[in-house]
Amino acid sequence: MSKKTSARPAAATKSGPVGALDRFFRISERGSTISREVRGGLVTFFAMCYILVLNPLLMGGPDSMGGFLGGGVEANQHAIAAGTALVAGLMSILMGVVANFPIALATGLGINAMVAFGIATIPSMTWADAMGLVVLEGIIILLLVLTGFREAVFKAVPSQLKVAISVGIGLFIAFIGLVNAGIVRPAKPVVEFGIGGSLRGWPAVVFVFGLFLMIVLVVLKVRGGILISIVAATVLAVVLESIFHLGPQEPDGKNPSGWALQTPALDGSPVQLPDLSTLGQFSLLGSVNKIGVVAVVLLVFSLMLADFFDTMGTMVAIGAEANLLDKDGNPPGTRKILVVDSVAAIAGGAGGVSSNTSYIESAAGVGEGARTGLASVVTGLLFLASMFIAPLVAMVPYEAATPALVIVGFLMMTQVAEIDWKNIDIALPAFLTIILMPFSYSITVGIGVGFLSYVAIRVARGKAGQVHPLLWVVSAMFLAYFTMGPLRGLFHV
Repeated sequence: MSKKTSARPAAATKSGPVGALDRFFRISERGSTISREVRGGLVTFFAMCYILVLNPLLMGGPDSMGGFLGGGVEANQHAIAAGTALVAGLMSILMGVVANFPIALATGLGINAMVAFGIATIPSMTWADAMGLVVLEGIIILLLVLTGFREAVFKAVPSQLKVAISVGIGLFIAFIGLVNAGIVRPAKPVVEFGIGGSLRGWPAVVFVFGLFLMIVLVVLKVRGGILISIVAATVLAVVLESIFHLGPQEPDGKNPSGWALQTPALDGSPVQLPDLSTLGQFSLLGSVNKIGVVAVVLLVFSLMLADFFDTMGTMVAIGAEANLLDKDGNPPGTRKILVVDSVAAIAGGAGGVSSNTSYIESAAGVGEGARTGLASVVTGLLFLASMFIAPLVAMVPYEAATPALVIVGFLMMTQVAEIDWKNIDIALPAFLTIILMPFSYSITVGIGVGFLSYVAIRVARGKAGQVHPLLWVVSAMFLAYFTMGPLRGLFHV
């Protein structure tokens, strides 16, 4: 208590740029420091910069007409990477300045895969048409925020379900970290540990080294422990690659003990001018004449529902980890956070890189001490810089960055004690929410099943009147979402 009260007067006496920065972002008020925010922003960037490599891979293919994002007759991966970095940078800065919340944004995984493989490949659809649907989805979500509907839905969720969402996301990002690093891999019939049940290859050594170094530094409460571990693991990876020339894993299964995605080696010049040819490549209503109104409505609804609830879950999880939630489990400036997230969806479509959304990897920065929007601004500036230094960014391999996701997953898992496990009415929906996020590889699926089971149990108990009216609406939306396949078949979409 005394430490908190002594920090505030000190912040009030600061003058000049540092004092203005402290007051604007309320850094001291939230128990943080500028250096801690900068470290948090750096860690968040390194935890999510993989999107600069992954998005071009997912979005680099042709549409149904044989066209490519950015034009031409081949994949424009540099242009997609530059556009991804630009939109992510601007939206992360906007989140920091407007909402003052430690969440960074970038192209949403899952949504971009749906756009690339589920929309752009529909007969007669082009990339411009697909991006137009993304813009349309963003506009609708923005209207729902401005009318208060999205915020009202968020506040209608029972507090213990919000905790379950946070815990489930913690397990999810830990699982993402293990999968992306190649520690857990797809296999037949399900998954396996490493390769054939054991860890093989130097990249696995880099991950284990980074993870255990991070554990030691976090336990010892070393400032910057997560960032130090990422840098140390990256240096080790660069040395190993220069000696053994390990190379990346191949899509056809060759070189399984290689690097998961980004090879830690500098290829050519560390600096390059960005290609922004994807910007503005969208057709807002072009798809209506090609696939019809009903199909457009179903596709936009699918995009909207995934975007709508992923952000809600992320917002709760980050707020809980940063100790910023109020007594009802709501973060400060909820509406501002949701407005920026909605604008980011529009910006992603308009930028030709798919919907941008809040990243749960921001929890890595929060684990490093980030508590304000300054961390998001730092992450955003790094994304903007990465447009010019993409080769340097690509030197940080998954194996060096993903241990942060495992550690943060543990930190978020500690909230599970807040759930009343003796009350099956809330414990069962909470369990389904938690377990389905990593198992289905989807935050939205976990939230949806949790909501539906909560409502079903309340009805079975004869307590339907205790269900918030908005939860009925949202549950109906999720029911439609989960039956989207039959609905598309019914309407021949």
